Amino acid sequence: MFLSVIAIIASCFLLKLILKTSLVQIMKKWWQLFEDGCYVYQFYRVPQFNHNMQENQLYKKVCTYLNSLPCAEDSDFTNLFSGDKSNEINLVLDSNQIVVDNFLGARVCWINKQDENTGLKSLVMKIRKNDKRRILQPYLQHIHSVFDEIEQRKKEVTLFVNVDNEPQRNGRWRSVPFTHPATFETIVMDTDLKNKVKSDLDNFLKSKQYYNRLGKIWKRSYLLYGPSGTGKSTFIAGVANMLNYDVYDVDLSRVTDDSDLKLLLLQTTNKSLIVIEDLDSYLGNKSTAVSLSGILNFMDGIFSCCGEERIMIFTVNNKDQIDPTVLRPGRIDVHIHFPLCDFNAFKSLANSHLGLKDHKLFPQVEEIFQTGAVLSPAEIGEIMISNRSSPTRALKSVISALHINTESRAATRHARRLSESGSVRTVEETGDSGIFCKDSVREFKKLYGLLRIRSSRKDSSFEFDTSDKDNSRHDN
Repeated sequence: MFLSVIAIIASCFLLKLILKTSLVQIMKKWWQLFEDGCYVYQFYRVPQFNHNMQENQLYKKVCTYLNSLPCAEDSDFTNLFSGDKSNEINLVLDSNQIVVDNFLGARVCWINKQDENTGLKSLVMKIRKNDKRRILQPYLQHIHSVFDEIEQRKKEVTLFVNVDNEPQRNGRWRSVPFTHPATFETIVMDTDLKNKVKSDLDNFLKSKQYYNRLGKIWKRSYLLYGPSGTGKSTFIAGVANMLNYDVYDVDLSRVTDDSDLKLLLLQTTNKSLIVIEDLDSYLGNKSTAVSLSGILNFMDGIFSCCGEERIMIFTVNNKDQIDPTVLRPGRIDVHIHFPLCDFNAFKSLANSHLGLKDHKLFPQVEEIFQTGAVLSPAEIGEIMISNRSSPTRALKSVISALHINTESRAATRHARRLSESGSVRTVEETGDSGIFCKDSVREFKKLYGLLRIRSSRKDSSFEFDTSDKDNSRHDN
């Protein structure tokens, strides 16, 4: 009995010693060597340079892929380098280190080798021969896809605008870093609609093979329609930041003719947003150098196939005034309505701007909205920003602005009824109602002037674009 107890204690001590030392790793390596001896392997070498000493792009992609794997941290020796950003740390394998990857149930080993004589590096892939035909091509395609995703995340988004001075020397596009802070999550939008739009964008990104099989150009077109200040431009910024796509903002007033518009399209890149804002103003302007036919060809003509993975976004204030040929499927795939603010959008703005999920004044605000009062999200956002230090004061200011809007709309409706009844008197000549209408507008302007003065006195360094809060619903 005594010897048994001693044996148990010794076994426990030995087991504890094994678990807390490198003996476990040594035993794993011995077992792996034994297992390797039971299989036949195929080796593939990926050199850093080709025979002409040109960089092998596949080597770069495999290195990026391997260094992104969690198992790279388990390598015996890994180098740490700072990345392009101040808080970014990159893992880079040292020479003769091994990384083990798993793909479709198969074990893939990569060995980072360096020639002792020439110093040239290469990566050697080792896979079992019975797995070669099953995984080799899919695995290499997987490496390409992961590399593209990593490069896309690392890319800095750029805003391009077209210019008309010396295009032969400098090209038609000028670029600046795109630093708009909007994200898809910060956009004030109906939750269901936001999820539908995000799902649509995600499906588009994964549909290259599907579009190719259908013989369709891999692009997607959106129409954003609604009054000014409802957040259409900020929606574009949020999509660009979410997808990490460059933005090409086409100014049709600087386009000389239809051929020039085609040239601009040819000079855009893949993985980009191509934006034309206020399209309705150009379509209604007869003096515009670009014809309707030129715009239609820009949207889905033969030149639009010179590139892929593009998203076209057009904004208008009122789509009812747009020629139906512009809106047909194929030219416009998704219609998104950006209406004026309602109570649900107001609550989202109060949450994002003031940190309020509920307040005793909310029922009063809801009641005013039910009477038909309307303001744009930009107007309500401006009031909240100006009074962000006092949420209660901000809500009272919103209520005052809604009241003024309601009174102004009532006076406008009264004046319209008088006009329709054939009255020859102008609104100013109708006495109190006309004066009331003018005073309402004057009071509304005075309210915004007072808010801006208060805001500038409190914190003059904050200059925000109040159009970056929006409320929308889907109309497809």
